[in-house]
Amino acid sequence: MTQRSVLVLLFDGVQSLDVTGPVEVFAGAETHTPGSYRIRTASLDGAPVRTSSGLTLLPDQALPEAAGTHTLLVPGGHGTREPDPRLTGWLRENGPRAARLVSVCTGALLLARAGLLDGRRVTTHWAYCDKLARDHPAVQVDPDPIYVRDGRVSTSAGVTSGIDLVLALVEEDLGRETALVIARHLVVFLRRPGNQAQFSAQLAAQTAQREPLREVQRWITEHPADDLTVESLAARARLSPRHFARAFQHETGTTPGRYVDRVRLEHARRLLEDTGDGVEEISRASGYGTPEAMRRAFVRALGASPAEYRRRFRPVPAS
Repeated sequence: MTQRSVLVLLFDGVQSLDVTGPVEVFAGAETHTPGSYRIRTASLDGAPVRTSSGLTLLPDQALPEAAGTHTLLVPGGHGTREPDPRLTGWLRENGPRAARLVSVCTGALLLARAGLLDGRRVTTHWAYCDKLARDHPAVQVDPDPIYVRDGRVSTSAGVTSGIDLVLALVEEDLGRETALVIARHLVVFLRRPGNQAQFSAQLAAQTAQREPLREVQRWITEHPADDLTVESLAARARLSPRHFARAFQHETGTTPGRYVDRVRLEHARRLLEDTGDGVEEISRASGYGTPEAMRRAFVRALGASPAEYRRRFRPVPAS
């Protein structure tokens, strides 16, 4: 078996969970299958770094001593906003040599600054997707998935999605059984599909400023099976359909139709995870009307049918 070297970059202002989550997965794989990974951490000068939460991390070595690695993992954190030019310079020179480039959260901003994401489809923390796309137009930014794999480059969204991504890498390297053992040990799912949405409908959209529109948002969330056409929602807000649609998008950042789609999808997901209700009953309760309509919505948004989603995410009862 070939041992794969893993190098994790450290810098002041790094998000500690972006480091420890993936490292725990790789370390668990090494424990389960000795000789599978050699994990190292490195900072610019080999000096300790202070994370965004105030923890101090002690690296194994300095970056100039760390050239040559199979998997290069770049975490995110506040330190990615104004990084040391030496850090991006090192990435620019050494990133292309790694067999696998991985970023967690806003670590994608560092890779983009180093020119390593040009022409790639990537993701990052939802709050920074617009900035990444604006600052680096050669990068194809997808704000929805929890992680994206494009050839040798893999990018993930915020914090815990880094664990999902690294579990997928371990599964690819060592097989599903090893990844499943690690997931059970960490008490996480194996594994959320990469194209699962980053956040709930309520988080994805801003809260409207005006009370009538906020009331409409609450109504949609509490009544996903009702008539949620623009005309019906506009009447509830006491606005014309045209005025309502414009105002809703202006204040929430999304159209009424997309907001309704996200709420219905989230409602159906929760029923699949938390209840034993049948797919037909869930499709009606979530506003889809028919199982086929719900299946199409799930495949389009999550890349999985409702039945497959339930198999992956419904907890197994204790025996």
